[in-house]
Amino acid sequence: MARLKHKLSEAPAPPERGVKAATFKLLLDTAMDIIRQSGHIPSVAEAAARAKVSRATAYRYFPSRSALITAVVDSSLGPVRRLASDNPNGRERVHELFVRTFPRFKEFEAQMRAAAQLSLEQWGLERAGLLEEEPYRRGHRVRILEHAIEPLAPQLSATVRKRLHHALSVVYGIEPYVILKDIWGLGDREVERTALWMADALIDAALRESEQKQSARGRPKPNGTRVAAAAAAKRR
Repeated sequence: MARLKHKLSEAPAPPERGVKAATFKLLLDTAMDIIRQSGHIPSVAEAAARAKVSRATAYRYFPSRSALITAVVDSSLGPVRRLASDNPNGRERVHELFVRTFPRFKEFEAQMRAAAQLSLEQWGLERAGLLEEEPYRRGHRVRILEHAIEPLAPQLSATVRKRLHHALSVVYGIEPYVILKDIWGLGDREVERTALWMADALIDAALRESEQKQSARGRPKPNGTRVAAAAAAKRR
């Protein structure tokens, strides 16, 4: 199991029933709407005011923006995180993951961008010693991709498998949307196609590198006598 540098942020547990459950859902839905409409990350106080809930009540459910955005992303991408496949073919399993989850990334693009935005903002504040709330920690893709590439393990060395895991994490998530849509102006469908093309290229590169290393290990190394004979033959 891959280890992350930081523990992932966990969404606050919603109340099971009654007024508390309704209030929790109202605050969460309000935050989702604010992000969807404006791309703006609301403060807990802003979400409370829009939902007509007291600040004190809102902070009991969501003590910080980190807690609020964690709940927003968890609500948006929960089904993605629960995806599992028993396909024994690693490449097909990765394809299945991309094809099934990128449409949901498209649907909740604003929420994913907001999460990335908060993470970057807090990174700067943390480095400057100005962060006053617990940081929002991303990284669920690590476990998701680890499951996807699991069938490839017998074909890859540990080093190459780790590098493939790292590389796929760059092209799986909101990052391809930020680069390909904002810089290149691509549409959603072309973003999905390009991300899957990159995933295929990375898998090809990993398999090729492992095959080359395995072939190199399988070749018999010339002993000292053969090396000397070969050198003498060249001098003749």
